[in-house]
Amino acid sequence: MKALKHRLCIALLLISTFGIAQGLLNKKKDFTRQDTLRGSITPEREWWDLTYYHLDIEVKPDEKFISGKNTIQYKVLKPHQVMQIDLQVPMQITKVLQNGKPLDVKHEGNAHFVTLNDKQKIGAVNTIEVHYKGKPREAKRAPWDGGFSWKKDKNGKHFIATSCQGLGASVWWPNKDHMYDEVDSMLISITNPKGLTNVSNGRLRKLEDKGDKVTSHWYVNNPINNYGVNVNIGDYVNFSEIYKGENGNLDMDYWVLKDNLDKAKEHFKDAPKMMKAFEHWFGPYPFYEDSFKLVEVPYLGMEHQSSVTYGNQYKKGYLGNDLSRTGWGLKWDFIIVHEGGHEWFANNITNVDVADMWIHEGFTAYSENLFLDYYYGKEASADYVIGTRANIQNDKPLIGVYNVNKEGSSDMYYKGANMLHTLRQLIEDDELWCQILRGLNSEFYHQTVTTKQVEDYISKMTRKDLSAFFNQYLRDVRIPTLEYKIEDNAFKFRYVNIVENFDMPIEVEINGKSEWIFPNSEWKTKQIKVSEFKVDRDYYIYSKQL
Repeated sequence: MKALKHRLCIALLLISTFGIAQGLLNKKKDFTRQDTLRGSITPEREWWDLTYYHLDIEVKPDEKFISGKNTIQYKVLKPHQVMQIDLQVPMQITKVLQNGKPLDVKHEGNAHFVTLNDKQKIGAVNTIEVHYKGKPREAKRAPWDGGFSWKKDKNGKHFIATSCQGLGASVWWPNKDHMYDEVDSMLISITNPKGLTNVSNGRLRKLEDKGDKVTSHWYVNNPINNYGVNVNIGDYVNFSEIYKGENGNLDMDYWVLKDNLDKAKEHFKDAPKMMKAFEHWFGPYPFYEDSFKLVEVPYLGMEHQSSVTYGNQYKKGYLGNDLSRTGWGLKWDFIIVHEGGHEWFANNITNVDVADMWIHEGFTAYSENLFLDYYYGKEASADYVIGTRANIQNDKPLIGVYNVNKEGSSDMYYKGANMLHTLRQLIEDDELWCQILRGLNSEFYHQTVTTKQVEDYISKMTRKDLSAFFNQYLRDVRIPTLEYKIEDNAFKFRYVNIVENFDMPIEVEINGKSEWIFPNSEWKTKQIKVSEFKVDRDYYIYSKQL
């Protein structure tokens, strides 16, 4: 499993000292036992370590029905006889076997508690088989309200895909549905009607002809988060290329509906461009052994590991729109760049608890302007990220509620990106900033992490105490406001709407000259006659002249 260096309770303590976070904690009474079973590391989860899955199912599109089994291999970490397996209704577990013998299962909503017959010895590696069936939840607005998307292409052929971030992979297959423990490797065997192709994560090992059906076997060699596992079934054709990357030759495969082959060959040129930019900023692509794939789907797209799904209608920007309103967002395909960026932040580095999902979305939204920086320069990238500030609501903190599967504000995307853009300015060293981004992907390679680990790493690398900075932007909804007064021969300034000890220095322009000032909560005075004053736009703060 991915290393877990700090317990969730440590991260929870970090937010308990802030009033606004306290309000969130008080809302825990609104959560149910099902939320706790879904979102916490229960005693029935923590005693065993995932090592291998073999998901083996048949998909029946005409019936919108799936059935099969998941073989779960695990290592015993400490003695226990009850194991929690997650599968959401209306899916049903039909039986659970160990060593060929049936096991007793107690069902509690979406959590299922399996009592093991044999004594579980520390260090032993054992397996169970979870058999199941049902009509999985149909996605209403994929990928935001996920499940199975049962669609048809314009030729009337089935066009099917899964998406389940937040909702949980247990919406369609039985697993240990918590982010903290990622399976080390996985085999995905999908049986579907002949004439259709399934594309899943990793590499295709073999195809089996079964008369009017076909089974594809896809092997994932690296740790993978549950929601990253996917099934995509359609009338696909394939083309590919070799990308010469930092770790050698990388297979880049593209699976698209056959009618879209020609446009995809032209449009997907953004994929190797994305790879080149992000290997520069973030380090080597984390899954060379599993290749990189773009797979066309009937919804917008998602960051499924090594099987990134694409539904941006072969348009630049976000479905043809520029989220920054600057023009720069129409220079590239949003889904290819954004979802591709998630291979580093979400799939390589994965949050332990969904409350820390800003780690996924903040860094990846920030990757959009790093892509621009790489190809068009710093001013273009600054234009873009600053333009996205119009999308920020400041409705609630970026960090959600721990242990109940509750993410924070959707501001985690562009408030997170602007926080990181601001931090880059404070560091004043782009080479160091690149080292930090690459270092995160090296230090936490194939690991699950907490916010505290990310904060501590960046503080260590910058040799700065950034605790108040992160408290301000992650745990508070207020944006720091620089209040200032211009008097005869004096310039007075201070911060308001700030957390305790917030004293971020900023660059300003006074009388046409750029310089640093060092505000905090107390009034400071600079003896100078000011005829012109403005704050550097790269800092995500407000300013107000009194």
